[in-house]
Amino acid sequence: MKLIWSPDTATKAYIDTVRSCEVFQESGVAELVSAMAAGWNAEFIVETWSSGGVIATSIGLEIASRHTRGRHVCVVPDEQSREEYAAAMKEAGMEAEVLVGEPEEVMAGLVGVDFLVVDSKRKDFARVLRQARLSHRGAVLVCKNASSRNASSFRWRSVVDCGSRRVVRSVFMPVGKGLDMAHVSSSGGNLESGTGENKWVKHFDQRSGEEHVIRK
Repeated sequence: MKLIWSPDTATKAYIDTVRSCEVFQESGVAELVSAMAAGWNAEFIVETWSSGGVIATSIGLEIASRHTRGRHVCVVPDEQSREEYAAAMKEAGMEAEVLVGEPEEVMAGLVGVDFLVVDSKRKDFARVLRQARLSHRGAVLVCKNASSRNASSFRWRSVVDCGSRRVVRSVFMPVGKGLDMAHVSSSGGNLESGTGENKWVKHFDQRSGEEHVIRK
């Protein structure tokens, strides 16, 4: 079974996030990410967060998990971040599961992630993406604050397993401080051949260096 897009669920999550995040700056990121997670019916949502980070995205992800009846986990680096995160979420009337530790280490124990949000401001964000144990259904990976990173040093294909998985599509959106998103295929799928609705075509973007796999 693959991730299947549900526009109705996405819309409901978007509206609820608008209502909950209207007091936050850059809430547009939260609304979009919430709608994406809910629309893909994400069963296991994971994010990374550290002290001083914007809480609106976390609120959006928690709202999405309620609509999909899924699990939302936030990975923080230390106790200070955990306490700050929990207090901010409580003030917003939300609760979320929080795990403390170095993100790339904690990720090794989280199996079946199908929606992952990392902060590009953190130096270890690429390692977190590599360590993620993605769902067999496929996954959506999101880098927020993507405009702040060195674009020439990051490629989605460098953080996604080149074995049975491929980046189906990737897109950069000028929302907030930049959202870079990638849809990763389900495991074991054949992305290079087939007929009818199962035919896939590869396209290499000369400008970004990304390999896109498009379903026809």
